[in-house]
Amino acid sequence: MAERILVVDDEIQITRVLRASLSAQRYDVRTANDPEEALRLIEEWQPDLIVTDLAMPGMSGVELCRKVRLTSRTPILVLSVREQEQAKIEALDAGADDYVTKPFSTQELLARIRAHLRRAPERAGEGPVEIGDFAIDAAAHTVTVRGKAVHLTPKEFDLLLLFARNAGKVMTHRVLLTSVWGAQSAQQPEYLRVFVGQLRKKLQDDTLKEYIQTEPWVGYRFLPEGSTE
Repeated sequence: MAERILVVDDEIQITRVLRASLSAQRYDVRTANDPEEALRLIEEWQPDLIVTDLAMPGMSGVELCRKVRLTSRTPILVLSVREQEQAKIEALDAGADDYVTKPFSTQELLARIRAHLRRAPERAGEGPVEIGDFAIDAAAHTVTVRGKAVHLTPKEFDLLLLFARNAGKVMTHRVLLTSVWGAQSAQQPEYLRVFVGQLRKKLQDDTLKEYIQTEPWVGYRFLPEGSTE
């Protein structure tokens, strides 16, 4: 069965071009020209990946991400113009997994789509991880910290799982970026700033423990039992 991709953009020409390009790669593609139509299709059709513009009348792409994340872990790739830097960060905060800046090449978009679709079955086949304060079930996409369930977005989950499988090691920015987002993201450290910040807030909760330690100019180290220093 072909993997299903939903393209959301208020510019009809863009949805036509993307539909043609993705269909040529044998994806099953549907399009929506506004977020409300997109939400209906997401519920009825259940796509494997969503590609959405950020700047749309009515509901923005950021708000669409928030609504999708209430019920779904489907990968979301957002499209934005270069001047929308803050909007990109807001989209990542809202649950988007990746973004591509307009104008973009079709080959870059296809590479990112393949990377996100490939990671879902890989993660589902991994065994559970129990280490320190953490119990992580990759197949069920569940995380508990000190026995308490913690809700993570798909990319937050991928990042935590990578940290847990390399506990105690220094993970460089490049390794984290390429492992979680793909090789094309190696030069985009804003991903890490956003997602590490989100993970720290969610994991720390009401304790003073710090689980993700910054290694200045290098990367991060995951401490599964936490540090109070």
